[in-house]
Amino acid sequence: MSDPVTATSRAYFDHNATTPPDPAVVEVMVRALADFGNPSSVHHFGQRAKAVLDEARSAVAELIGAEPAEIVFTSGGTESDNFALRGAADAPDATGRRHLIASAIEHEAVLNTLKALQRRGFLATLLPVDASGVVDPAALESVITRETAIVSVMHANNEIGTVQPVAGLAEIAHRHGALFHTDAVQSVAKIPVDVRTLGVDLLSLSGHKFNGPKGAGALWIKRGTRLVAAMTGGKHERNRRGGTENVPGLAGLGVAARLARAKMTLEGPRIAALRDRLERGVLASVAGTAVNGAGSPRVPNTTNISFEGVEAESLLIALDLEGFAVSTGSACSSGTLEPSHVLRAMGLPSHRTQNSIRFSLGAGNTEAEIDLLLTKLPDVVGKLRLLVRR
Repeated sequence: MSDPVTATSRAYFDHNATTPPDPAVVEVMVRALADFGNPSSVHHFGQRAKAVLDEARSAVAELIGAEPAEIVFTSGGTESDNFALRGAADAPDATGRRHLIASAIEHEAVLNTLKALQRRGFLATLLPVDASGVVDPAALESVITRETAIVSVMHANNEIGTVQPVAGLAEIAHRHGALFHTDAVQSVAKIPVDVRTLGVDLLSLSGHKFNGPKGAGALWIKRGTRLVAAMTGGKHERNRRGGTENVPGLAGLGVAARLARAKMTLEGPRIAALRDRLERGVLASVAGTAVNGAGSPRVPNTTNISFEGVEAESLLIALDLEGFAVSTGSACSSGTLEPSHVLRAMGLPSHRTQNSIRFSLGAGNTEAEIDLLLTKLPDVVGKLRLLVRR
């Protein structure tokens, strides 16, 4: 039986933006803050800190089917994406590969990095997606050449949750001699992610998306992959990322990875059932609604719903006043009045790119919260539509 939700309580439906840290994560981070040694120091204090990093590295590696030595710690998904793209773009200069490929629905960390590399003379191609937000492997086959250095296609989209056919896309990239990177920030710990099964060369992840701390992430680099370090300095991270590691944050990342691995098979189906309950309820009780990306494989926690005749920002604010935290899309795009580039790439009409709300669920959500939202939502939407008509 779910706990009842009172009118004054708040329900958090924005887990794709960030997740609440698990109490065990907070506990280990506090301990690591007090255990202050520098992991590069050879004395007792330093070696204790290094042991914390080693344990975290092993935990992250186990979560994605990797070897600990292949894990490079970073500050999060954005840095990992930058490292992968810039490192791969600069590494093959001797071979003359100056072409980069990504999907049109990538996170800004990828898209804006491509733009920066274009200003340096690289060529970039964006792959289209179909109406459900999925890249057709034939689209990659049609544009990749022997000049392509790297292909980057996210594993799961942050706005609509669609899962891409990464293994097939990676096979095409390798056949043409290109590296393949996937931004798995929104898939790791939500669905099984195994780097060997995916067949990729580089994979980005971020701890705060699965109940870990902000400011702690990783880039998995397949053994033998050539990258130029994006941050130069000392010999940290096997000469791949200079700077003293964030020991408390990475300790928390390691605990979050172990917890995620243990509970994923139990939590995934429960959260998917909540997501489906939410979708069915909205479509049944609110006229003029549609699920964006429905019909294609999605991570279990994410739904993106269009509300005809309502501006997304207005609905977000109205729901927040009622105690429900939702999003209009990527947290990194908040504050912009631009329509969603993801929904635009899917070919949706302009009004649907501006009236869509993302609900992203997590371990703390309950049936009672979903049912309370479904009770409030029709009236909230109805009032906003009346204001528009006036």
